[in-house]
Amino acid sequence: MTALTTEDFSALDALMAPRSVAIVGASDDPMRIGGRPIAAMRAAGFRGRIFPVNPGRSAVQGLPCFATVADLPEAPEVGIVAVAARHAVEAVAALGAKGCRAVTLFSAGFAETGDEGGRAQAEILGIARRHGMRVLGPNTLGVYNAGIGYYGTFSSSLDSGFPRPGPIGIASQSGAYGAHLAVAARDRGLGASVLVTTGNEADVTVADAIGWMARSETVEVVCAYQEGFRDGPRMIAALEAARAAGKPIFLLKAGRSRLGAAAAASHTASLTGDDAVAEAVLAEHGAIRVRDTEQMLDFASAARLRIYPLGNTLGVITISGGAGIVATDEAEAVGLPMPPMPAHAQARLKALLPYASPVNPLDCTAQALNDLSLFESYARAALAEGGYRSVLLFLTYVAGSPALAPRLRDSLKRLRAEFPDRLLALCLLASPDIVAAAEEAGLLTFADPSRAVRALAAMGRVGEQLAAAPARPPSPLPVALPPTTPDEPTAKRLLAEAGIAAAPERVVHDAEAAVAAAEALGFPVVLKVVSPDIVHKSDSGGVRLNLAGAAAVREACDGILAAVREAAPAARITGLLVARQLSGGVECLMGISRDPAFGAVAVFGLGGIFVEILSDVAIRACPFDEATARAMILSIRAAPVLTGARGRPPADLDALARMLSRLSLFAAAAGPRLRAVDLNPVLALPEGAYALDAVIEVDPEPGPSPRDDEAGT
Repeated sequence: MTALTTEDFSALDALMAPRSVAIVGASDDPMRIGGRPIAAMRAAGFRGRIFPVNPGRSAVQGLPCFATVADLPEAPEVGIVAVAARHAVEAVAALGAKGCRAVTLFSAGFAETGDEGGRAQAEILGIARRHGMRVLGPNTLGVYNAGIGYYGTFSSSLDSGFPRPGPIGIASQSGAYGAHLAVAARDRGLGASVLVTTGNEADVTVADAIGWMARSETVEVVCAYQEGFRDGPRMIAALEAARAAGKPIFLLKAGRSRLGAAAAASHTASLTGDDAVAEAVLAEHGAIRVRDTEQMLDFASAARLRIYPLGNTLGVITISGGAGIVATDEAEAVGLPMPPMPAHAQARLKALLPYASPVNPLDCTAQALNDLSLFESYARAALAEGGYRSVLLFLTYVAGSPALAPRLRDSLKRLRAEFPDRLLALCLLASPDIVAAAEEAGLLTFADPSRAVRALAAMGRVGEQLAAAPARPPSPLPVALPPTTPDEPTAKRLLAEAGIAAAPERVVHDAEAAVAAAEALGFPVVLKVVSPDIVHKSDSGGVRLNLAGAAAVREACDGILAAVREAAPAARITGLLVARQLSGGVECLMGISRDPAFGAVAVFGLGGIFVEILSDVAIRACPFDEATARAMILSIRAAPVLTGARGRPPADLDALARMLSRLSLFAAAAGPRLRAVDLNPVLALPEGAYALDAVIEVDPEPGPSPRDDEAGT
């Protein structure tokens, strides 16, 4: 994949922060699609120039109106097209001819409607590219940048109020859902001052929007809603740009379920790909995936403090033993460690309140209501002696008491000042003014302890992601794929050239040669049919195992040939493969598949039920180095089987990681004709790892076109 720099995203400046805008299809009615952007920008005090375009009016909403784009006194930086689809092509062409740098295309009726609409969308994109214009949409709700008062959107969400100023940027493939996120953020008191909705993504994608926000001076936290990925490398470049800028990305990727994926494709005419692949790629490049709007805004709210603790640990201070248990359960579920307090600190706290629990959670009981200094002592001990990077303070409705709230706020302000690098989350039920005062004091506030724990854990994950350097895998060597899908021996020869070892084997053409090969290799052996037309040999009776002597080999030869001729009478049989049967290790699988957005991806897991029943696999985009391969191997739940569980000899993880990394390099070098690789099983021995079976599937090499044939005659 080709990496892009943050400078590549600066082309969106005209779209996101224009100094002049033309509205083609401008309306004097502020409630109509062509009138809403003008009304919003005038109300918000947009300091740029607004040029309404409508042949039927001389003025629109108090502004001079121009009959055509050609009549404009200057080239606008961005053009908003608010006309029916049948007139959109003409409008885009006129804006391009005028020298406009970007277009926001409200018009619907393009690729989301079928092939005819897709052709019209392609025509618009072609016009825009000839003029060097970027296109947002079509079928987009538009964009706003509240910091400069620019509202290139027709969203009715603005009827209930403008967004609050603040550091959150929202990028959404869906217009209505993006606006939903923006309104939810506003109503929660969060400042989400930038919104981009990309619609059909004929040109500008969510990745472009993320990349622009990565270099923005106002956006510090990125929230994104994504349905499908059109350009995987571009998304990776945007994620890495955000990571380099120290900005977290909280991404809601729709299409987890099969029905959801189908809905995403029909809604935006986009390729969704395999959700498991998206999960792996997003995590690899720093995005924190969220499950819903509530979780996205919880995390974005927590990120406003810009405290992302490395080595995150959680201390819980509570006046309720039950709340402590709830928080502990959630911390274990999300992998946030809760180590106990040091013994000396426990003893000191126990002396302060003999019937309290000073371990972790630190339960200072309702006695803290009578003596708030007790609560402060417990919290300070957790921070100073426990060393917790994150602390959850559960005070429920007590913190909302008008009598206690001011004193409690003063106490927490002192802790905030003493420990400025720690995350302090207050779980409370209180009036909006008390909640706002706590947040102004630098505290995170939540009504539910489980949500608080999830947000605190996410901030630690952000810290880990921002601290991680982008992986720099070795450069793969060239790979020459055969014209069509090869048989197993050919596949293994290709892989051997890439450094992937197989069990010793020989190809033979009759029973006596098979016996001779078996005797040379050493019994027991495996016998398989060789055929370019049979990918899954065992399904057609083309495999025999545990052959311990010459008679067994001869019988197996006859049995395989008879079974295959019956199961696949048209298949070409080019020989028999005799291989030494290895044993004593752990059976694994390695494979390559091609994702429509992210290209070649590798999968690793254990064989048998571990894959088919438990779906216990690790996935990674190709290529990657041996250290990454080792981390993949150890990330599966069944990894203890490889590391020596229950007295088993440990597998050779170095050899296994080396093979997996080399497979990823092979896949990356092979290019888009490589459809899949299946090494199943791979036997991981105490010394060495060997591919016992190998399938490589390729797309046929394209033949010459008729024109090529004519040119050669």
